[in-house]
Amino acid sequence: MFIQTETTPNPATLKFLPGLDVMPEGVADFTSVEAAQVSPLAGRIFRVAGVKAVFLGADFVTVTKDEATEWAHARPAIMGAIMEHYQSGQPVLMGAAAGGHTTGGADTGEDGAIISQIKELLDTRVRPAVARDGGDITFHGFEKGVVYLHMQGACAGCPSSTYTLKMGIENLLRHYIPEVSEVRAVAQ
Repeated sequence: MFIQTETTPNPATLKFLPGLDVMPEGVADFTSVEAAQVSPLAGRIFRVAGVKAVFLGADFVTVTKDEATEWAHARPAIMGAIMEHYQSGQPVLMGAAAGGHTTGGADTGEDGAIISQIKELLDTRVRPAVARDGGDITFHGFEKGVVYLHMQGACAGCPSSTYTLKMGIENLLRHYIPEVSEVRAVAQ
């Protein structure tokens, strides 16, 4: 097994590409060892000293480290944990968590058509670009012209995430959907 790594705009985060499917559908975001108990893969990665977060995408794993940890020490151990997982034959997620999660929010009510348009643009134009950087973005709501989004993986805590939200995503949504006036990040 050959695992490639890619840098991301977030210096505390690396993207690992195992060359195999990671999540057949949806994504999974783990910000603690306790949350990662539903994922044998994420659990193994959290055993590496200095790991703060693990994000599982379609064909990649994004790992965020703490400030005290150097990538030169953590990268080989993380690659070993990923390789060990795939050799074990265990699933990436256990039980009910195996479906991952996708973008949320209801498409009903008076803003249903607008919400559908927002989700369509996020899925077709934004999420693929964000995934290339090792992250994801989820829709959390639309109210009075404001779109609420949550950044995950490499995008969470990235120095350029505010710029991405305001100059990239907000401008795109405002261009195609006049009812959108602003985009705001939400913490999960």
